[in-house]
Amino acid sequence: MPNPLLLAAARSDRMRGLVTSVPLTRGVVDRFVAGEDLEAATGVVRELAGAGLRVTLDHLGEDTAERAQAEATRDAYLAMFAAFEEQGLNDGADASVKLSALGQALDEDLAFDNASEICAAAGRAGMTVTLDMEDHTTVDSTLEILGKLRAEFPWVGVAIQAMLRRTEGDLRDLAHEGSRVRLVKGAYAEPASVAYQGKPEIDRAYVRGLRTLMAGSGYPMIGSHDPRIIEIAQALAATLGRPAESYEFQMLYGIRAAEQRRLAEAHQMRVYVPYGADWYGYFMRRLAERPANLAFFLRSFVSR
Repeated sequence: MPNPLLLAAARSDRMRGLVTSVPLTRGVVDRFVAGEDLEAATGVVRELAGAGLRVTLDHLGEDTAERAQAEATRDAYLAMFAAFEEQGLNDGADASVKLSALGQALDEDLAFDNASEICAAAGRAGMTVTLDMEDHTTVDSTLEILGKLRAEFPWVGVAIQAMLRRTEGDLRDLAHEGSRVRLVKGAYAEPASVAYQGKPEIDRAYVRGLRTLMAGSGYPMIGSHDPRIIEIAQALAATLGRPAESYEFQMLYGIRAAEQRRLAEAHQMRVYVPYGADWYGYFMRRLAERPANLAFFLRSFVSR
């Protein structure tokens, strides 16, 4: 389970001010974030593509409280698509989008309009878009917007969190022809009333969801660094006769890089590449997920 104190810190303005004001060594944040601007991100993408890895780009930011901020996030994605097409990095590339960064909490119509513009630009550039899933209070809204977007852009994908108790039903609805679904364990602090709490429970829920997706006619995107989950996915694909091009593995930038390259030799492997100046919330969730990540962060202060 993610560390609940660090997950709470990810949403704390006071902790945000404290952590972002400390002059971290560059290697700490760069372990998980591909830079603060588009130029840095394209350099990382070029390197990953050279190693046979596909990418999904996330322009960091969430919980937008102002319309202008939501529009700035939209424009950042439009600039990304233009740059990728110009530099020949668009083939097979994807963008991951948080609807909260597009104004979801302000006005769902605003978030939908911004997402529609992003999807249209992605389509023109020959790229795709996947909607990230945030905490449980946003699931219904996100799935509703997904349905509207798919009416015009049927290739739009969505992330679904295995830890939520509702997920099995959502996956049954989504496991249809042409549906791109990224299954993840979940990285938010959720109450027991809506989410499984222990690692064994969450792992079992993930495997149940994985079976649903792999047995369906959609396109599963297996978002996991867990070696056991990866082995189960490979076994399910073999049992169900799924060809390698009918699903893919996804991992986060900076985590298990050698395994990413190994998987890419026989499977479609995509790296989730975040970039941008608003890295705090994302960075804290990565620390919360694994003790080794937190140890890496703390060692940086000792070694400075």
